[in-house]
Amino acid sequence: MRRLSALLILLLPLAAAGQSVSGDSVMAERLLAQPPDQMTEVEPGVMVPLWRGTDGRLLALKADRSTGADALRKNAPLSLRVVDAASVMTTGLQYGLGSGLSAHAEISEHSSWVNNQGSRILGSEVGATYDAGRYSLGLSVGATSTPNNNNVLPRVLPGAAPGIDGLSSFDSSSQFNARGRLALGNKSGIDLGASVGRIHLLPGNLLGINALDQKALSFGVDHGPLSGVLIGRTMQPQAGIPGNFSADRRWNSIDLGVTWRLPWRGSLSVGAQNLWSSGTPANTPVGPEPDQSRTPYVQYHQDL
Repeated sequence: MRRLSALLILLLPLAAAGQSVSGDSVMAERLLAQPPDQMTEVEPGVMVPLWRGTDGRLLALKADRSTGADALRKNAPLSLRVVDAASVMTTGLQYGLGSGLSAHAEISEHSSWVNNQGSRILGSEVGATYDAGRYSLGLSVGATSTPNNNNVLPRVLPGAAPGIDGLSSFDSSSQFNARGRLALGNKSGIDLGASVGRIHLLPGNLLGINALDQKALSFGVDHGPLSGVLIGRTMQPQAGIPGNFSADRRWNSIDLGVTWRLPWRGSLSVGAQNLWSSGTPANTPVGPEPDQSRTPYVQYHQDL
């Protein structure tokens, strides 16, 4: 009898541990049973949950890398073009508030083999999105800047812009964005976007203008590995600011890009920058600004 009592006493810690493991298992099963639609994102983006509340709120770390027309369709600012934004890397936090509403704050780096001004464009964005499943709508404010952009260098390729948006003296930009998406199936959809913003130029620039107002509209379609985007832009000098051009001077352009995501984690982009344009650019020592020359392109990107 004493041996049996001693054995029961020795087994008590194991029984308590078993109850703890059983409780943790129940909690884990409860979390796993929750809808996973806010926890992961299909490639090429990656979403890692950091915290999730019992009421469905979710804090997640999100990272995404895109190239070519796919980058413009998804997250590139209005001041970028397909040739300028050869690769866009975005990292940020997304906070799900439940009922399809989420907020995000992210930073991005846009690298290009054409851009001469430090070869980097840094961006930031804060916004909110309502996702109802088949359709979604998002609003955001963002800004971009080019570090170490004091030196204006010549063009790398004939007809390719030496700076951003055909402006060699590009300094920074700020914009208000609206994006919407209508899903046509699991692998197809239509994207619409609109941006209103301002481009700031470096002091002493060749245009003699401190800032340009810019508006942009985008229309994108994707089906499986194929995606395409059509973007129209208009720029004009800031009203009420003295300079070499009046406020009624405008430069308009349309860009077209198509990207094919390949099965081996590569992508091929083709299209044309300034497929159509209007407005007479100014003649400067570094070439016409803004540069509106038609520039066909073919880009290939491989993820290692």
